[in-house]
Amino acid sequence: MSTPSAYTGRFAPTPSGYLHFGSLVAALASYLDARAAGGRWLLRMEDLDPPREVPGAQDAILRTLETYGFEWDGAVERQSARHGAYAAAVDALLARGLAYACTCSRKQLEGQSIYPGTCRDARRSTTDAAIRLRVPDAEYRFVDRVQGEFAQNLAREVGDFVIRRRDGLYAYQLAVVLDDAWQGVTDIVRGADLLDSTPRQLYLQELFGLPQPRYLHIPLLLQPDGHKLGKSYRSPPLPADQAPALLSRALRALGQQPPAELAQGNAREVLSWGVRHWNPAAILRQPSLAEALVR
Repeated sequence: MSTPSAYTGRFAPTPSGYLHFGSLVAALASYLDARAAGGRWLLRMEDLDPPREVPGAQDAILRTLETYGFEWDGAVERQSARHGAYAAAVDALLARGLAYACTCSRKQLEGQSIYPGTCRDARRSTTDAAIRLRVPDAEYRFVDRVQGEFAQNLAREVGDFVIRRRDGLYAYQLAVVLDDAWQGVTDIVRGADLLDSTPRQLYLQELFGLPQPRYLHIPLLLQPDGHKLGKSYRSPPLPADQAPALLSRALRALGQQPPAELAQGNAREVLSWGVRHWNPAAILRQPSLAEALVR
């Protein structure tokens, strides 16, 4: 499913809630970065965790994106249709001795920020067990287009991490790496809350011999009390009748300078202006929500 295009980007919302202003900023950044480069922009539902999925959220996300003027290339892909690929990858890692079964309970691991390796050499059965990936005592680093250089020692700062949960659900880290490669994604634009996930993904890319995309992690929008603006915290769904105004506000949150009258137009006009004037160098590393809305 790879593409010969020089740039392929994507937006990959999780249907655990409706789109809010923070996710609009992320969608807008990825869309503008792709379109300004003359590239493709894909849409993928990261519906890996059915118990957390809000009924109707997938349809609501699609409707909201359409109302806000976004147009994606190709069909919407869903991770729930990719379980076969994830299973094959886990089996391959187990066969190579790069992964192992872990039967540790949450209570056993309570208070430990890094997995202590209890099951690393225990040769547990993979039945009724999580699967963890062995990580090396090595530093993985990359240069983010906004955040600059980021480095992390996987063994010392992360530890062996889960790639398939005990309940059989696949982990985000594994799925996102496989899906981005399968879809030919060359550039990943997403929130800075995933910055420290990237070294784990670089390691998985290395193990599978996959190309490393370019990364741009946009700053999170924080409330004055320091909480992330997200689905579970003071983050109402996006109203359909405020699309131009909220898109203009999202542009300002990304350091862009749209003219005030643009907010009185329509959504497609705002997006068109954004594509023509997109300047990633103007993105601040970490504005507060208040700063983002008034700039």
